[in-house]
Amino acid sequence: MSLATSNRNLFTALALLTCSAFLFSLMGVCIRYASHTVDNPTIVFFRNFVGLFIFLPLICRNGIGFIKTEKIWMHSWRAIIGLIAMYGFFYAIAHLKLSNAMVFTYSSPIFIPLIAWLFLKEKITPSMLFAAALGLTGVMFVAKPDAGLFNQLSVIGLGASFLAAMAFVTVRALTSTESPEKIVFYFCFIGTLISMIPMFWLWRPYSWTELGFLIGAGLLANISQIFMSNAYKLAPAGQIGPVNYIAIIFAGFWGFIFWREIPDHYSLIGFALILSAIILCSPLVKKRLA
Repeated sequence: MSLATSNRNLFTALALLTCSAFLFSLMGVCIRYASHTVDNPTIVFFRNFVGLFIFLPLICRNGIGFIKTEKIWMHSWRAIIGLIAMYGFFYAIAHLKLSNAMVFTYSSPIFIPLIAWLFLKEKITPSMLFAAALGLTGVMFVAKPDAGLFNQLSVIGLGASFLAAMAFVTVRALTSTESPEKIVFYFCFIGTLISMIPMFWLWRPYSWTELGFLIGAGLLANISQIFMSNAYKLAPAGQIGPVNYIAIIFAGFWGFIFWREIPDHYSLIGFALILSAIILCSPLVKKRLA
């Protein structure tokens, strides 16, 4: 692969991951509103179940060949750890400020380079480590080490972040043989089967407003997943992972628009550090640092 093609792929991957983060932040808005009246297991179920309908046209057009795979166990592993992370993340959204919930969950780039190095043998460079450390510092400025950072919610949020990082790296491994659409389909399918279990006890009639937020969250999440899978197909997980931090900035914007959450000067410093970490991932900067 030529240097020009490699840089073009990296630019495209960064753009796709940015779009994914934007859609995911909108999903957070839907979940935040839905969580006012709907329980967490129901939100997780709808997020996966709604996603299945996105793939009906593909299955009808391509037939059974669309879902044929030789990586069912890897798909299952990715779905299980991703689903556990989802339960934690949605719980954090329901009980924390939206931007803080995004901070905890999108701390996953801190872990991605290490996990990618351990499991995929991807090269880890000083610039990757520096970008991750810079992003972590930004996360600390945004969240601030107060009572909201070191409690049970924090453990759930950071635990979800670590599991999400493992899921992202698994996605990177799957893209070597599987299409992004197939990766997302199996996540939705397996996730629906598992999250369906608690619904036997929790199911009730839902209002149109509740259904609107639940369906919206499912659509946004799965389209975001397709963008993310395509991004990781074009570039190594450790190289583009810090771009996920931009979801925190999007979440801060939505928090101000919908709930009048105004960032203080510590948060603004954190946003600047997070953006710096993202810029370090760009091919032009990486080329100069090489």
